Amino acid sequence: MKKKSKAIAALLALAVSMTACLTGCGRTNTNTNADASEKAELVVFAAASMTETLNQIKTDYEAQHKDITLTYNFDSSGTLKTQIQEGATCDVFISAAQKQMDQLDASKDNTANPEQLDFINSDSRMDLLENKVVLVVPENNSKNINSFDDLKSKLESGDVLLAMGNSDVPVGQYTQKILQYFGLDEKALADAGEITYGSNVKEVTTQVSEGSADCGIVYYTDAYSAGLKVVGEATEEMCGKTIYPAAVMKNSQHPKEAQEFLDYLHGDAATQVFEKVGFVAVQ
Repeated sequence: MKKKSKAIAALLALAVSMTACLTGCGRTNTNTNADASEKAELVVFAAASMTETLNQIKTDYEAQHKDITLTYNFDSSGTLKTQIQEGATCDVFISAAQKQMDQLDASKDNTANPEQLDFINSDSRMDLLENKVVLVVPENNSKNINSFDDLKSKLESGDVLLAMGNSDVPVGQYTQKILQYFGLDEKALADAGEITYGSNVKEVTTQVSEGSADCGIVYYTDAYSAGLKVVGEATEEMCGKTIYPAAVMKNSQHPKEAQEFLDYLHGDAATQVFEKVGFVAVQ
């Protein structure tokens, strides 16, 4: 009986030992898999005119940074600013104009930031890129528009339909300055049915590409991406410089990784992607 009892005790001890081993191994494997699957998701809000370039950069960046996933939200800078103000998750903001960035920057005065909003890390803010504002026409250019001067005379005579951005988006604000420069009354032209609007630059570009508008005012990079014919380039005197500022958000869940991505965008590899479509890196 004693031998039998000892044998049973030995078998029970072996079973407990094997169970503990299997349980321990199971825990180790689970943790390893969890660690391997953990990635930092960076949410980037960017002006619609950066869609093509940032999507290319996403492929390159994620291939080099296996621990990072980039998620983009492209729209007009005005819409993005509003979403950020309303509490949307965002790690990096890239605007197509200083105005929308200033409105989120507590370091700016009441004129630039009337609500004294405090959403961006001012120390991270940089001027990233410069673009150009251009006049574009469809492939057939049926109204024979070949310059901004042509646009002015044809708008005055009621012979063209111009596509432009809404007043709350940068491309629309640049266009308003151009109309003012030429002494044109935007409201009167709109009331006469000579202006059609888009909620962001991509909508303006589409209207011209599809021929629903005779011409449009967009960024050079969008004209390039859409294969539109550029017939005029706005000067600084006409609408100022088109600068794209970028910054890390104060409430970013991954501020270190967000800053590293911003630094990458300012580096040589990203600059080459931007310059291929007509952006100019700001030094």
